[in-house]
Amino acid sequence: MGKQNLTLLTDFYELTMMQGYFSNKSNETVIFDVFYRENPSGSGYAICAGLEQVIDYVKSLSFEEDDIEYLRSLHIFQEDFLSYLKDFQFTGDIYAVPEGTVVFPMEPLVKVIAPIMEAQLIETALLNIINHQSLIATKASRVVYAAGGQPVMEFGLRRAQGPDAGTLGARAAVIGGCVGTSNVLSAKLFDIPALGTHAHSWIMSFDDELTAFRKYAELYPQNTTLLVDTYDTLRSGVPNAIKVFEELRAQGRMPERYGIRLDSGDLAYLSKKARKMLDAAGFTDARITASSDLDEYLIDSLKTQGAKIDVWGVGTKLITSIDCPAFGGVYKLAAIKKNGEFIPKIKLSENQWKITNPGNKKIIRIYEKESGKVKSDLIALADEEFSPHDRLLLFDPVATWKKTYLEPDTYILRDLLVPIFLGGKCVYTSPSVMEIREYCMKEQDSLWDEARRLINPHVVYVDLSVKLYRMKTELLDQLTEHTK
Repeated sequence: MGKQNLTLLTDFYELTMMQGYFSNKSNETVIFDVFYRENPSGSGYAICAGLEQVIDYVKSLSFEEDDIEYLRSLHIFQEDFLSYLKDFQFTGDIYAVPEGTVVFPMEPLVKVIAPIMEAQLIETALLNIINHQSLIATKASRVVYAAGGQPVMEFGLRRAQGPDAGTLGARAAVIGGCVGTSNVLSAKLFDIPALGTHAHSWIMSFDDELTAFRKYAELYPQNTTLLVDTYDTLRSGVPNAIKVFEELRAQGRMPERYGIRLDSGDLAYLSKKARKMLDAAGFTDARITASSDLDEYLIDSLKTQGAKIDVWGVGTKLITSIDCPAFGGVYKLAAIKKNGEFIPKIKLSENQWKITNPGNKKIIRIYEKESGKVKSDLIALADEEFSPHDRLLLFDPVATWKKTYLEPDTYILRDLLVPIFLGGKCVYTSPSVMEIREYCMKEQDSLWDEARRLINPHVVYVDLSVKLYRMKTELLDQLTEHTK
């Protein structure tokens, strides 16, 4: 949050491994990939977010004097290693998928090419930043999809797991599609709309509800949204709100935006009753906003029930991603440079999803030319070239008998990874959050609706190129033979 020095935001073993590499004089250039294995919240996709904070983190990497003194006080680090840390800076390359991009399991969201001591140090912070914001952006995208084009406001700060989670989570929620946030600090830091109405305490601080409504409308004549469920929604709240709107209309002072907010009770029933009351009084353009522990499933259910809700305020279940509290991104070694050439590395596991993809890779997104929708993603080696004028083979890297050919000139290719740091220098300028939000909405539109279903979505396949698949198979055969 902001451009603070987070160099010690790392797991202790990253530093002990660094000292091990230093003492062994082994600082080969390596490739690490950040990827995840399973979409969160049962989604058919995820939204990548957090890159701007990764950039700020890497730019500020340096061990300050008090950092060195603290590490010295642990009596585990040698003086020559501590001297090395005094002049530490990141000198490698980083490639990443732009924020707001729709992504899928096993794809390298971030690729780090750097001396192993540098690459090892940044592992924890990269995962911390990318995992959190990608989780919240994905959850927000599902909530926004359920709202079906109606505005969703992020209201979760007071329930977030701390100030940073609330502030950066609000940023990620807007990237995922929310129109703004109740978090004023996040609104200021990231230039996103600050939104909100008033609390029940505002009503309770006055002698009566009507006076509270009148005073609020007087203070905020351009945007008057009145919270109507403090005492009795249909017998008191809505009638008193209508009375204030009638007074404003008689005075010729109708707000540009006005309406009521429901924060408790049966939202479907109350919103339908309130809509009839507002319409009967001639306030057909009054908006009904709803909050109260909403998530994508409840919003979807309320819409199915015909709820007359125009705006949604979503808090706790969004900012905490309550049904899936962790994104699960990992950071795995993919190659080591020996004699000027990258030697692929692979992690073996009895769980097929934990077997890594080796080598220096890139991601190619494949769109159907006719529809513009995502057909598949292809993980390939960085030096491979593909042309949309060729016949392209796609196959499932696990169930290899599942194959399909794309005929020439029926598809469009796009490389997803872009350079962020080259030789330690940042070469990428982050867009504004609202620009990322707009891009993210277009990204989601590139998915078929079947892939965006809240429950049991269609799987978008991530395939391996033939060359990468053969490399992976050969390495697995070698390891299997070696362990016999």
